[in-house]
Amino acid sequence: MRHPIIPLVIGLAVSFSAVGSTQSPVQTPAPPPPATEVYLANLGTDSTSAVSGAVNISNNPGYDNQPSFTPDGKAVLFTSERDGKQTDIYRYDIATKVLTQLTHTLEKEYSPLVTPDGKTFSVVRVEADGTQRLWRFDLDGSNPRLILENVKPVGYHVWIDQTHLGLFVLGATSQDPITLQVAETTTGTADTIDSSIGRSLSMRPSTGTMTFVSKRDAQHWVLKEFDPRTRAITTLGDTLAGAEDFAWDPSGRFVLMASGSKVFGWWPAEKAGWRAVGDLSAEGIVRITRLAINPNLRLGAALRLALVAEPKPK
Repeated sequence: MRHPIIPLVIGLAVSFSAVGSTQSPVQTPAPPPPATEVYLANLGTDSTSAVSGAVNISNNPGYDNQPSFTPDGKAVLFTSERDGKQTDIYRYDIATKVLTQLTHTLEKEYSPLVTPDGKTFSVVRVEADGTQRLWRFDLDGSNPRLILENVKPVGYHVWIDQTHLGLFVLGATSQDPITLQVAETTTGTADTIDSSIGRSLSMRPSTGTMTFVSKRDAQHWVLKEFDPRTRAITTLGDTLAGAEDFAWDPSGRFVLMASGSKVFGWWPAEKAGWRAVGDLSAEGIVRITRLAINPNLRLGAALRLALVAEPKPK
């Protein structure tokens, strides 16, 4: 019996029957996702890379998550649930502070990323029957079409180049491991690279390598790097304790992770540990999760950091 998939991006709670039972799994209501917000902060360009001045750009009492910058650094795309039923993709223009809804579908879209050709953006789409596959839309949110027909259920993704992607793929059942797969759009096929990984996938600038978190040892998570050219996997170092979300700066010199209201940086070349680079508690932030850094070296006087966090209860 094939059990229903548990989409990590929407957090369904599923109660499975005993092994060998002929009864169908019983779905139990899942608690609503946390009322997270998307913030935009300044990120210093010197060796301290101090984080400051976080401003709420989603301003929505519901679920807001998975921000990513457009390649020119002028806008942030993110997922937002504003009707209490489904998620769509929104665009925030940094200069004008205008928020625009891009997708208006009956399905749920998550994790928007502008594709390497700059002409579309890709999403993880939860289709009407619950299938999670990778789709793309034109930049205005029109013309949805499948990218990978047979690769599912996809939870998260990153573009390696114009025809290859790194994918976080859930197991077919609750007992199967989450895998890291590399897919090719021209053939529609995917190969498994590793398993027991974290949800964040990122290309490290200036290297051509893909970074991910390995959770093989539940007590000791590490950042690993996959080279698509040689298919070699190397260990970079330990994650910040308990953290799985990260973002590289545009030069690939340092990586950020967060714990609570604090952001930490790690410079691999320095052979030192994680150090705090900002505390956003004064901005009313309780718990930071997802992170994204503006891909341009500069936007005005500083880099920009987009982050997801829970605001302090009022």
